[in-house]
Amino acid sequence: MAILPHHNPTLKPLYHSRTTHHIPLPRRICCSTTTTPAKTRGDKIIVNEPAALVQNVATVSTRPVLNDPTLQSTWSHRVWVASGCTTVLISLGKSITTAVDSHIWIEPILAGFIGYVLADLGSGIYHWGIDNYGDSRTPFFGTQIEAFQGHHKWPWTITRRQFANNLHALARAVTFTVLPLDLICNDNAALLGFVGVCSGCIMFSQQFHAWAHSTKSKLPAAVVALQDAGILVSRSQHAAHHRPPYNNNYCIVSGVWNEFLDSSKFFEALEMLFFFKLGARPRSWTEPNSEWTEETESTSLISQL
Repeated sequence: MAILPHHNPTLKPLYHSRTTHHIPLPRRICCSTTTTPAKTRGDKIIVNEPAALVQNVATVSTRPVLNDPTLQSTWSHRVWVASGCTTVLISLGKSITTAVDSHIWIEPILAGFIGYVLADLGSGIYHWGIDNYGDSRTPFFGTQIEAFQGHHKWPWTITRRQFANNLHALARAVTFTVLPLDLICNDNAALLGFVGVCSGCIMFSQQFHAWAHSTKSKLPAAVVALQDAGILVSRSQHAAHHRPPYNNNYCIVSGVWNEFLDSSKFFEALEMLFFFKLGARPRSWTEPNSEWTEETESTSLISQL
């Protein structure tokens, strides 16, 4: 992705994306100009940049340890997951009973399918946002930002995270969002079907994400079949997100949007918009360093001995 320096009237503009522009300033950033397949870096623009203009990179989570209590579920986590599942089931139940009473099935089924497709898109946009902006001090989202950014260094920890621990944050958001809709809507089968499927996929997206990091031999046969069919994000597709340049394949429900979003440079356009309007640089614009280069499970655990 092309990175342009902060506006400075004394500097000449870059005339096209392949131009290498040298400015005698102390710091240097190397970034890809395109959202490329995971194994290629694409053309690069090298722009000298003063250190003061470079966005601070968040410090990732502390090194995981054996039997890490932060990966275990608490009763609070379980209550929120139960609450989120209940609100989703209420939406789906109301949608089905309304469809049975009205003998209209096409609309709620179609609405549910749209909810499933849009949940994947939403997961990608959210994943992109917390991967690239903010840190542990960011209000409301700080904990998730720290976890996702640390996840790039220790991606295997998600497979050790217990079910409710992994889902409780999204389940809490689903509860507060969906419960009012459940109380208000009683006879709109299509809307309830959309809400139930979309919110359910969003809530369970972190579990789909965890399965995408698991080895095939450790997954239930049904999960492997769903991944192979493209209904859930596959292991091979998500693995591309964890290889340089770390700026693609963000969607983690089905992954159906990944190819389109990457080829259309959707996230690159958002990054440029945020940069010019807010002066915010995404982490993907900086060259990967030791804080977000993957450390294998064996290496991490051996270092604790």
